[in-house]
Amino acid sequence: MSVFSEFKEFAMKGNVLDMAIGVVIGGAFGKIVSSLVGDVITPMIGKAVGGVNFKDLAYSIGVDPAGAPILVKYGMFLQTIFDFVIIAAVIFMAVRAINKLKAPPPPAAAPAPAPDVVLLGEIRDLLKKQ
Repeated sequence: MSVFSEFKEFAMKGNVLDMAIGVVIGGAFGKIVSSLVGDVITPMIGKAVGGVNFKDLAYSIGVDPAGAPILVKYGMFLQTIFDFVIIAAVIFMAVRAINKLKAPPPPAAAPAPAPDVVLLGEIRDLLKKQ
């Protein structure tokens, strides 16, 4: 079997396609949540703590040779942490809801007894009758 045919077989499996769809949808979902955090939640938190704009929070560590300030933008880092926490919470809630909607698997049926066990049971029953 050639490498190409092995790759084709791997790529056409259902799990790989499901994963690819999940990555695309997850990327779009991430953008939505980032907008929610950056445009709605973070400004409200900033207003609540005294009008702070988290995106502007930075610490200057000097200037580069061109005279531009070198900044450690910890406000953007805080924004990214907010994004992560909200995305993780939403995914947790979604998975939790999906797991609740799933029906429990039916109980496994007992395996049929072996033919010799059935025959021995019939012999036992006949001996009890005598």
